[in-house]
Amino acid sequence: MATTNLKEKTARGFFWGALNNGAMQVLNAVFGIVLARKLDQSDYGLIGMLTIFTLVATSLQDSGFVTALTNKRDATHHDYNAVFWFNIIVSLLLYILFFFCAPFISDFFNEPILTGLSRYYFLGFFIASFNIVPRAILFRQLKQRELAIMGLSSMLVSGIVGIIMAYNDMAYWGLATQTLTFNVMISILSWVLSGWRPTFSFTFAPIREMFPFSCKMLITNIFNQVNNNIFSVVLGKIYTKVEVGTYTQANKWNTMGASTITGMVQGVAQPTFVQVGDDLERLRRAFSKMLRFTCFISFPVMFGLSLVAPEFIVVLIKEKWLPSAHLMQILCIGGAFLPIATLYFNLIISRGKSDVYMWNVIAQGCSILGAILMIHALNSCFPSSLLSIFRSPIDLMVVAYVAIVILWTGIWHRFLYQEIRYPFVAALKDILPFLLVAAATMVITYFATCWIEHLVLLLVARILLASIIYLGTLWLLGAKILKESVSYLLKKNPE
Repeated sequence: MATTNLKEKTARGFFWGALNNGAMQVLNAVFGIVLARKLDQSDYGLIGMLTIFTLVATSLQDSGFVTALTNKRDATHHDYNAVFWFNIIVSLLLYILFFFCAPFISDFFNEPILTGLSRYYFLGFFIASFNIVPRAILFRQLKQRELAIMGLSSMLVSGIVGIIMAYNDMAYWGLATQTLTFNVMISILSWVLSGWRPTFSFTFAPIREMFPFSCKMLITNIFNQVNNNIFSVVLGKIYTKVEVGTYTQANKWNTMGASTITGMVQGVAQPTFVQVGDDLERLRRAFSKMLRFTCFISFPVMFGLSLVAPEFIVVLIKEKWLPSAHLMQILCIGGAFLPIATLYFNLIISRGKSDVYMWNVIAQGCSILGAILMIHALNSCFPSSLLSIFRSPIDLMVVAYVAIVILWTGIWHRFLYQEIRYPFVAALKDILPFLLVAAATMVITYFATCWIEHLVLLLVARILLASIIYLGTLWLLGAKILKESVSYLLKKNPE
């Protein structure tokens, strides 16, 4: 009975996670399209320069305690209360530090406007500190429906605020206010939906208990944010805010696609693996099934985004953003593997191996940064050799990033094998069918539609044809995960 309940909770979590992340990204896309048609590369470039500082601050305020709480099978109010007050104190100190460092950030990027803008924008991570524990409680309890309501409502309100400000010529101030409004809404709704309230009587003993695990998660999360946003910093320093804006727009759409799937996986993977416990055979079955489902969704979505990137960009956010399309095509190939990596490291974390997760992310980040700096150095010495193959050094940097992301999947598997003895060949059998069918689908779709000149018609035709070919092929091949997904959606009893 317990196994059946966990399966049902996991399936329900995937369903609501998919609905939540899908609807969130649709809303994000709608608001992003409206804003991108009004704003230009420099507006997005300014916010892109600040994003990494906010994300690192968010990692510091969390300090890995949310993951530690999820891993703790007997978490109590005292644990939650201690983490809540710790987050508030750390966030306030960080905001004060960043407030006084704002002029230095402005000087680093040579953009005077960043002093005032950063002080305003950085308020977001302090406001977010009030919702970390309530959201952790909802996450731990696999309450994806409540998280969906919270996220969608916050996205809707903040998006409307951002659009109103942008169309009243407040440009990047509108983008910053959109982020602040989102955090305010999330904080309010998380308190309402979780029902949890802090108390003023608390002890930091739980912090000391969880610190050995959480400190590794903290370091890992910081490196994760650096890995994901290193281009904005490097491009902002080496090039101009226009190049940063071009990359930011490309990465925005890639991130929206990948995070839709990653969020769905993240929402159920770690809690499910923790509840399965030490039954290795059951863990292997659960991991295999989640891996197949992740690949079933990730490869067609991300390869499809790569296929339609040029017409998608021009039709939705105007031709001025066309330089972003080529970068988006490359990024989406790597983006297809990010949800797979998420599944891998969630199992590793659930086994208490935060150190393995930490060193992997650090090594990956150093590899990415080293590749970027090496390419920049080579381009400075031999510009013609690189530009004769790629459109620009930025293209080559993105290709290097994607290659590292894909190859790192094998490294993640090595450590996963040490935990649950899941063979690499078995993983390939789970991954390759969906990868090959998705890749073949996109190639067939490209050549079948390349004669269409009308961009809107081309975009629609490619989406429809790719969907039919991919799902039809899997159905003919008897893909079990497709039939189980259809059964669940039709309210049948999946096996």
